[in-house]
This record gives sequence, structure tokens and C-alpha cells, in this order.
Amino acid sequence: MQIELPKQQIARFKSLLKKAGRREIGGVLMAEQINQGIFRIVDFSVDEVSGSQAHFVRSTEHHQKALHEFFARTGNQYERFNYLGEWHSHPSFEVKPSLEDIHSMQTLVEGERGIPFAALMIVKRSAFWRFECSVMLFKKGQSPSGVTLEIS
Repeated sequence: MQIELPKQQIARFKSLLKKAGRREIGGVLMAEQINQGIFRIVDFSVDEVSGSQAHFVRSTEHHQKALHEFFARTGNQYERFNYLGEWHSHPSFEVKPSLEDIHSMQTLVEGERGIPFAALMIVKRSAFWRFECSVMLFKKGQSPSGVTLEIS
């Protein structure tokens, strides 16, 4: 899988990360499928109040509303525009998923909601305003794998 992350989305991440400081924030990723296995992040939701310095659990209601608005804006073209996964920040840690993150994502794709795959993006604003990011792919019945991330 390949994910394109536009520079404008990086700028938005950086602004939100600066505002959050040492507190974890996160939300859901919304993407356009460009080609088979190639997705471009076109929007993401953010919960700026639920996180602490070392933990983030997203509010389902807030992000469901963001998804419904996204689907309405994109003409309910689910085959082209859809939920891609989750994201959250690790301001005090590496941009690698914790064991809790991995378990949560594996539970999501193995669950009864019919989600065949989901990406997990971990972001961080490091020294000198640099943006750090990692992405893992979770698929039902498979071990997590890396994702190719392209900045566009």
C-alpha cells in the first residue's frame, strides 16, 4: 500500500501539534483512492481535548460526525472516498505504535464492523518544527506491515 500525504495536510498536522504541546491528540484519516492500493489523505478529524501526555482515546461520536460530513462533501462515493484509518500523536515518544496501539488496530480490523484494512499513522513535531510520521497497515488475519508514504 502507498499513501500520499499532501504538504497542506502536513502543515495542518504541524499547527495542531504545536497547539497540543505535550498532549496526545488524534482522529480518523479520510482518503481518496487514486489507484489500486494507492490512497491520498484528503482530510482528517481531530479530537483536541481527550488526550493526555501519554494516552489518546478518540471520541467515536465526534469522528462519526466528521466522517458523515466528509461523505456528504464527496458525494457519497464510497469506492473512491472513504475512511482510511486512525492517527494520533506521540509528542513524548517515537513515532512507532505502542503495543496498545497495535492491539487496538488489530481489534478494529478483526472485529464485526466489516473493516477489511486500516492504516495507523503516528505523528510528531520534533525539534526545529520537523514533522515525523510513521504508518502501519492492519489487515484482517495478517500481521501489521509497513506502508510507503509519499509526500506530495
